[in-house]
Order: sequence, then C-alpha cells, then structure tokens
Amino acid sequence: MRTVAVVKRIFQQMVRDKRTLGLMFVAPLFILTLFHFLFTENTEAHPKLGVVHVDTAIVNELKKKDIDVVEYEKVGDVKKRIVADHLDGWMEMSDNDIHLTLENADPSKAKALQVKIQQTIAKEAAKQQKATMEKALQTIQQRLPIPIKIEQPKSPTIHTSYVYGNKDTSFFDTLSPILVGYFVFFFVFLIAGIALLRERTIGTLERLLATPIRRHEIVFGYLLGYGTFAVIQTLIVVFFAVKVLDITLVGSLWHVIVINLLLALVALSLGILLSAFAHSEFQMMQFIPVVIIPQIFFAGILPVDEMADWLQAIAKIMPMYYGGDALKNVMYKGMGLSDIRTDLLALCSFAVIFVTLNIFALKKHRKL
Repeated sequence: MRTVAVVKRIFQQMVRDKRTLGLMFVAPLFILTLFHFLFTENTEAHPKLGVVHVDTAIVNELKKKDIDVVEYEKVGDVKKRIVADHLDGWMEMSDNDIHLTLENADPSKAKALQVKIQQTIAKEAAKQQKATMEKALQTIQQRLPIPIKIEQPKSPTIHTSYVYGNKDTSFFDTLSPILVGYFVFFFVFLIAGIALLRERTIGTLERLLATPIRRHEIVFGYLLGYGTFAVIQTLIVVFFAVKVLDITLVGSLWHVIVINLLLALVALSLGILLSAFAHSEFQMMQFIPVVIIPQIFFAGILPVDEMADWLQAIAKIMPMYYGGDALKNVMYKGMGLSDIRTDLLALCSFAVIFVTLNIFALKKHRKL
C-alpha cells in the first residue's frame, strides 16, 4: 500500500507539472520533426565551377554531372575570383595540363567535385585515345605497306590547389571551430540559468527586489558577476582547444576570443532570461532540447545554404548560426573582424534584446 501511495503521489505531481509532461511527450516529437525536415527537405545544390580555356566537350560532360559551369575569358586572381563569385572550384587548361583550384570550405563537397572532374577528364581522354586508334587503323588500311607511327595522346595532368586548407583537410577541421563556440554557449547558458534560479528559490532575489535597487541594476550586476566566470571559462576552452588539442587556427586567436566572449554574453543573458520562467533546476533543463539542441543544427555543421527556404529563415534567428559562421571564417579561413562584422553585429543585437527582456522579466518577481 505504501508503494501504491508513492506511485499515486508521483502521478499527481506529474499531472500538475504540465511542462514536464510536455518535455516527455512533445519535445521528442519536436526534435524528430526537426531531423526529418533537415535531412529530407534540403534543396539539391549543384557545385559551381568556373572554367577558362576548357574544351567544349569537357564542359558538356561536366554539365551532365550536375555541375554548374561558368565560363570566363580572363583569369586574374583565381582565389579572389572563387571567393567573390562564390565558386566551389576553378579549372583552367593549358596544353596538356589542367590547373584545378578548389575552394575547400567544405572538404567533403570539394572532394566530390574533384572526383567528378577526374572522372570527366579520364572519360574524355579515353575517347580521344579511341578516336586516335581508329584514325590510325584507317590510315594503315589505306597506305599499306607504308609503316605508320602511332602516337597515343597523353592523359592531361591535373594540378590541384586549394583556397582554404589543403588535400589533407578533413571535415573535422571545419567542424571543430563550431564545436568550440557551441560548448561555450551551452555551458554558460546552463550554469547562468541554474545559478540565477537558485537565487530565486532560496529567496535572495526576492529580498534584493524589496530594496530600492532598480531592475536594470540587478540585471547588469548579474551579467557582470556571472560574466566574469563566463569569461574565464571561455578563455580556458579556447586556449585548451587551440594550444592543447591543436585545432586548426588560421586567423587570429584574439579574434576567436572576441567571438566566443560575445557568444558567452548571449548565452548568459538568454540563460538568465529563461530562468525567470522555470521553478526548479529540472524545469531549467527542459529548455535544453527546445532552445539549445536546435542551435547545433543551424551552426554550420549542416550546410544551411542547401536547406529549404523556411529552414534558412529559422537558422537566422539562432545565435549559433552567426557564431558558428564567424568562428569558421576566422579559424579555418583566416578572415579578420572586418570580414565578419555582420555576424558580430547580429550577436551584439541578440545580447541587447535578451538583456532588455531580462529587465522586463524581473518585473513579475517584484511585489512592491
């Protein structure tokens, strides 16, 4: 009977806690639905290849392999042209040599494009060899017994270079900058939210609100207080990732720190904001599958540009979309702060919005 009483109490508690029921029954469906749309509604993106002095037969074969071929008359600075025109690669033919330059922002995509080009070149070379043999046989038949020297055409030599990274670059090299920012964002959010929640549950926040102190002073006080530890945590994570784990870093370490500090500020203000709507640590944890986990899907691990339009719109309201893009551009591509100013402005905007909402959220706790 005592066991039955315990079971009855748990049932009553669960039924009263609508948020927990929602987490158990709705959150898994939300995550599964998100997975479904992310992996089934991505638009099919064709690699974009710029070409100069390439045979028409090869260009036609490349188009048959679902490659968007853009023909140019002048070369100029190839790498700058690739970046400016958002090309995945550049191919130029000179005599029997082929110079291939791959952007390599996504190594898996670059390798797929390289394979398609190699297959096309090999196929065209085989056609030329076959045509040469047939022509030689016809000549022999017409001019016997005159000896004919048959010269087989040589297969073109492909010289490959890269805008970012090199031939040994792996997918993890582009993934690791995003993970650095995501872990900073995740743990700062969690620690800040639970810490402020504890302040409320033990009555510290209520007593503080009973004083003449203003709401914005409380918010900035919490931001500076917890922000100090968030800064320390961010520095430890960044230096450990770069110096100990030897994660790829092409750009400036200080730029990486600036981006992660902005991410920490956004996570800190967001964690404090959402803690106002939780009544226990368990309820604070319930925000993770709804607010934090979706961030990783839109941070750049999956190509956002290839998603459906409505998924791209969702991505642009996620702080990690901008944080992941900024970190990848600095750590992997070597860009500076001026090149990622849009991402930095977006992160600053998120921080301002969350801080402002925090000031209004405190109003519901003030009883005076």
